[in-house]
Amino acid sequence: MADNSEKNPATLAETLRNSRWACDLSDAEFARVEAGVFERKIDVGGYVCRRGEPVEHWFGVIEGLLKLTSDLESGKTATLAGIPPGGWFGEGSMLKTETRRYDAVALRETRVACMRRETFQWLLDHSICFNRYLLVQLNERLGQFIGLLESERLLDTDARVARCLATLFNPVLYPGTGPHLAVSQEEIGYLTGVSRQRVNRSLKVLQFAGYLTVEYGGITIRDLAGLRRFAG
Repeated sequence: MADNSEKNPATLAETLRNSRWACDLSDAEFARVEAGVFERKIDVGGYVCRRGEPVEHWFGVIEGLLKLTSDLESGKTATLAGIPPGGWFGEGSMLKTETRRYDAVALRETRVACMRRETFQWLLDHSICFNRYLLVQLNERLGQFIGLLESERLLDTDARVARCLATLFNPVLYPGTGPHLAVSQEEIGYLTGVSRQRVNRSLKVLQFAGYLTVEYGGITIRDLAGLRRFAG
């Protein structure tokens, strides 16, 4: 079964208003920001953005699921992160002048909020709350990528799956995610780089340990702290 966010999809305005970075905006300021954001619908396998493109937007997931990937000329693909509803990404790219260094691909039909660069810059110049949000966001993202590097080099498959799930339920990066997330075993496989069958085995291990419950169409976390400890 799907979670409430899947049953009752948020509007673009609700997504913006409920974002932590909007906490100190007046109604007039929020209206200005809202005018600088538009919504896109991305089909399964479609791209929100591509590596090498100019960086013109900051993105937030309203509904659906994305993966951030980097494809090498050798043909190898590295999955950097999964982005569930409530997550915003690309702030590091927005703060630099280089082209984008990764692809963002929809794992299911996804609705994305796209904030224009000039609106992002206006928030930087006018909102203390937004700047604090970015500091926390960038620090949390750095920790996420350090953990990813550690996971790829040191952890076994069960721990990698646990780390992937713990990341998807990160309350700082993805505050819109409750204890249940509509995510399939195939999607977890895409995010971890292992087969759906191997994901199934890992989920059984994690469920037996009491960290989560596997349900039809999703995962419910029972012990996030324990899941993080298991992931190392």
